[in-house]
Amino acid sequence: MIRAELAKLLRNRRTWGTIAIIDALPTLVAVLLAITDLGPRPGTGPAFLSAVLTDGTLFPLAALAMVLPLFLPIAVALTAGEAIAGEAQQGTLRYLLIRPVGRTRLLVAKLVAVMAFVVVTVLVVAVTSYVVGLLLLGDQTVTVTGPTTSVSGTPMSTPELVGRTGLAFGYAMLCMLGVAAIALFLSTVARSPLGAAMGAMTLLVASTLLLTLDAAQALHPYLLTRHWLAFVDLFRDPIRWDDVLRGVLVQGAYVVVFLGAAWASFTTKDITD
Repeated sequence: MIRAELAKLLRNRRTWGTIAIIDALPTLVAVLLAITDLGPRPGTGPAFLSAVLTDGTLFPLAALAMVLPLFLPIAVALTAGEAIAGEAQQGTLRYLLIRPVGRTRLLVAKLVAVMAFVVVTVLVVAVTSYVVGLLLLGDQTVTVTGPTTSVSGTPMSTPELVGRTGLAFGYAMLCMLGVAAIALFLSTVARSPLGAAMGAMTLLVASTLLLTLDAAQALHPYLLTRHWLAFVDLFRDPIRWDDVLRGVLVQGAYVVVFLGAAWASFTTKDITD
């Protein structure tokens, strides 16, 4: 079942079209930076973008900061929202369950496929932005005493940069797992995949808006999007783990709650379509 869902995902033209659209934004930004040689001032714009003009190896992190707040979660919400509701809308869900396939197994397969989409998207963005960064923004070799520095201004060696970048992308995938859990739950209760995706995106927008309101400050630590950009703290010296660990706990709570709700909803749902 998992293999079938992964094959369906990878054969879907929309999957690769969505990934191409997400990947296009950082690529366009890199081209514009290379042409104009004008980057944002330090402390403004997406994280790391002010530093990529002198060190293209940091562009994957800038690309992550560009796609993580909006484009990637929308794509995840659309993909996860279609997981169950899409099958029901097409009339194939009932036939899937007629076969000797348990509902829990089907739900797990759908979740694995959604996360595979996240992994593939993040890897494509990372590889593309690294290549584009080196070609357009600088090809300086990173050494132990090389030009790559942490947010705190101290030099980073190649192993440190690679390790921290891996942690950053892993953290981003965990954040998207939270989005996937919400959209997957809504997919088990909504009548259409668009309704499930729009419900998940509404929660994302609400979380983002509440973060801008002082009156909602008591809610800020528990909002889904509150700690998404905490991966920047992984590039400080020393690493500031506080917000990263809080983010892991918050995302873990959303994953447990909404995946549990999705399982409870789907395993007790009367499938008539």
